[in-house]
Amino acid sequence: MNNDKKKLELDVRERDTQLETLKNSTGDVEAMKKQIETLQTENKTKDEAHAAELKQLRVDAAVDAAISAAKGKNATAIKALLKDLDKAEFTDDGKIKGLEEQLQSIIKSDDYLFDTTTKKTQIKGAKPGETGKEDPDGKVDITKMSYEELAAYMAENPDAEL
Repeated sequence: MNNDKKKLELDVRERDTQLETLKNSTGDVEAMKKQIETLQTENKTKDEAHAAELKQLRVDAAVDAAISAAKGKNATAIKALLKDLDKAEFTDDGKIKGLEEQLQSIIKSDDYLFDTTTKKTQIKGAKPGETGKEDPDGKVDITKMSYEELAAYMAENPDAEL
């Protein structure tokens, strides 16, 4: 968009200089009329070219947004499969008519170009609210433990009451 602004400013300055040269030139009226006509046609073609560039920018932005919303993996490959983008017409909300339908058909035919899987996040490790001990409130039955098991239990739980 910055480049477009600079280009427009350059076009305006160019037109101003054209008008100044017309004001300063003295001579034949017919030659001046002819020069004015040529300048007008040049300006008209420049305006048309600029309008086409702006439309192409809008189309590219709308297509990129639609591909991103559809979770496209390779925008260049997806754009190659889209048809008639040069004849694109915009809806009131700034989207291209028929683009969603084309994308849906591409998703059906070439689903590898899109991320259609839904990933469920699984948390591993400690769970919130758990202490990590098997039964923190319950008493351990030491009568069923061997001496080695009792020694290991006491080493792990020095504050345990027997």
